[in-house]
Amino acid sequence: MCGFVGFTNFINNSNIVLESMMNKIIHRGPDSGGKYIDEDIALGFRRLSIIDLAQGDQPILNEDGSKVLLFNGEIYNFQSIREKLIAAGHKFKTKTDSEVLLHGYEEYGKNLLNMLRGMFAFVIWDKNTKELFGARDFFGIKPLYYSLSGESFLFGSEIKSFLSHPHFKKEMNEEALENYLTFQYSPCSETFFKNVFKLPAAHCFTYKNGNLKIERYWEIKFEADEKPDLDSWVNKISDIFHNSVEAHKIADVEVGSFLSSGVDSSYVAAIADVDKTFTVGFGNDEKYNEIGWAKNFSQAIGKVNTSKVITPEEYWNSLSKIQYHMDEPLADPAAVALYFVCNLASQKLKVVLSGEGADEIFGGYNVYSEPDGTFYDKLPRGLKRGIGSAAKKFPAHRGVNFFIRKGKDLEERFIGNAYMFTPEERKKLLKIKTAAPDPAEITKPFYDKVKDKDDVTKMQYLDLHMWMTGDILLKADKMSMANSLELRVPFLDKEVMAVAEKIPRRYRVTHKEQTDANTKYITKYAMRLAAKKDTPPQTAKTAAKKKLGFPVPIRVWLKEDKYYNIVKSSFTGNSANKFFNTDIIVKLLDDHKNGKADNSRKIWTIYTFLVWYNVYFENSEFVK
Repeated sequence: MCGFVGFTNFINNSNIVLESMMNKIIHRGPDSGGKYIDEDIALGFRRLSIIDLAQGDQPILNEDGSKVLLFNGEIYNFQSIREKLIAAGHKFKTKTDSEVLLHGYEEYGKNLLNMLRGMFAFVIWDKNTKELFGARDFFGIKPLYYSLSGESFLFGSEIKSFLSHPHFKKEMNEEALENYLTFQYSPCSETFFKNVFKLPAAHCFTYKNGNLKIERYWEIKFEADEKPDLDSWVNKISDIFHNSVEAHKIADVEVGSFLSSGVDSSYVAAIADVDKTFTVGFGNDEKYNEIGWAKNFSQAIGKVNTSKVITPEEYWNSLSKIQYHMDEPLADPAAVALYFVCNLASQKLKVVLSGEGADEIFGGYNVYSEPDGTFYDKLPRGLKRGIGSAAKKFPAHRGVNFFIRKGKDLEERFIGNAYMFTPEERKKLLKIKTAAPDPAEITKPFYDKVKDKDDVTKMQYLDLHMWMTGDILLKADKMSMANSLELRVPFLDKEVMAVAEKIPRRYRVTHKEQTDANTKYITKYAMRLAAKKDTPPQTAKTAAKKKLGFPVPIRVWLKEDKYYNIVKSSFTGNSANKFFNTDIIVKLLDDHKNGKADNSRKIWTIYTFLVWYNVYFENSEFVK
């Protein structure tokens, strides 16, 4: 796992600028650095040594020096591809997966991408054709940013590296703020920095003579196979996930595993056979502390668990550092907890396995049970829409929100796992005027791809392309790399997805009748059964445990004077006054403190942006 930076070379002091850019991402690769500079391009690399520790430095050149590679990630099937390339006459200097990409591109061109199994972002410079080729992995596990800045084309693993380039002009993209207020992350390919973009997952690009061409090379296609029975699907999941975990353990250093009380991380830890697991929590309340579960589970599978209780002071004091490493504001409170568990693991090893992706590909979020419906869903659509419109006139409340949501079609009401501020609410909050699109315009291209599918599949497809890359994988990459730790996600494997996309809806989200006549919905149904099959009997109850996510007591802290005052000071400061109608955001905060409404997530969304803005635009110590 590493980081890279680069730019087309139209400056005189390229070596000095490249070194400064590389230093901005030294946390991604503290073990070594390398450069390649010619009259057309400058390429820089920071390495975290995982495979072929002695010879794996980058940039890597091919036999005649005509092509140069920068690569961040891991290719888990590199050995089999390497054998084919050797048979085709290619000469290797190292035993790394990196060099396989270089020779593979020589041999197969962009067709190489669909041969790969792994997580990756890489670029290859062709000295002869003066063409730059780049690609990002299937799910967007590893980031790749780019910017057309004056005469220069900049690219790299983190936006902050661009700040050192003389052609880069640091300006905030205000449209991104308006979108962020709804999604809690930046949902589009454009970022919070003007003229900086993210290469979408499963896309590649070519850049030549000032022209940039981007294209998709791989698609997720949900096509249910109704023939196999439930037991067959459980066995298929078990077989392919065992295979994926083994592939994800390939390394020349020790591998550990994150562990919570949930089924996803427990499933990974149970079959990975690693020696160490890592867990964090808050206080002593089981709602916010899963350490007890994790220690019992680790003991049952014969592993050593290392844990940490995060104090409120540690959490709040880390927020500026977190947003610096994130590059763009992310209002997911779990990001901070993830930073601490990454820090904990990095003190003992370099690589960890984690459970990200299981919910999206197997149907694990509680909201996915919503389309299974209630008696209310059987009412005529027109009647539900009328009731929903009337409900909007009443103060926000759980019961009122139910009727509002049920009065809308799925494509109107579901934009992913977080819906912070409606378009109407964010317009009232903001002083600035932007041309930011309606959330439905952003989600429409994804819904159009699955318009003939059931509602659960539509929700999964949207989350796989937006929530997972914009929130889940963003924080996974940035928080692990902030601690020089490689985080691997065996659920997000192309071969696992090939099985998951064929599982019928009824085996993803289902229900069973309870003795008290209430209906209990079970998400991730087939996967839970596979986990139960592969989990020791004394810990099998984990497979049935209610999903908690990564619980953080934000709503509790915001009612305490100390943290209420910290946020209020921010909400009444100069930065807040620049973007927001401060009386409205202070009322959100006061209403929460006084118990009139749970506004914690909305408050956190605004506050996180203000922390980020201070870091990148208000002379913060982090950005110099």
